[in-house]
Amino acid sequence: MKTLPYENATSGDKALSEIQFLLSKFGCTAFGTMVDTLKGTTMVQFRWREQNVSIETSWKGYYAAWLKAHPYTHRMRVVESDYKSRAMAQAKISVCSVLRDWIKGQITAVECGLIPFEGVFLSHVLLPDGRRLIDRVTSEILSLPSS
Repeated sequence: MKTLPYENATSGDKALSEIQFLLSKFGCTAFGTMVDTLKGTTMVQFRWREQNVSIETSWKGYYAAWLKAHPYTHRMRVVESDYKSRAMAQAKISVCSVLRDWIKGQITAVECGLIPFEGVFLSHVLLPDGRRLIDRVTSEILSLPSS
């Protein structure tokens, strides 16, 4: 059976609290999280040196990857809808752990002088109109559909 990174994660909200701790140590002056159930995303926003950043992660994407790695079969002792519900619940938890580790890695790279803050977080910077730079670039400059 193929395994997926973070498929057995259990941290969930604890991982989000750890993100707040890491960002606070890094010097961020504001922090918040939000869940958008329609889009299937968890968002982390923070302010560092007057720069607002918004990172959006998709648990629907993780859910799809989980189902691909662990497809449902009728030989399982569970109803398919229950199986998918449990997969979605795990995706919501796993995404928090992925996000924590990614942010920790990015902050470490900035602190060690490997990459400047802009090199790490530029695509997630909020523009004056409230959109992230990556969303504006993909929709207006590259004409790519948003994911």
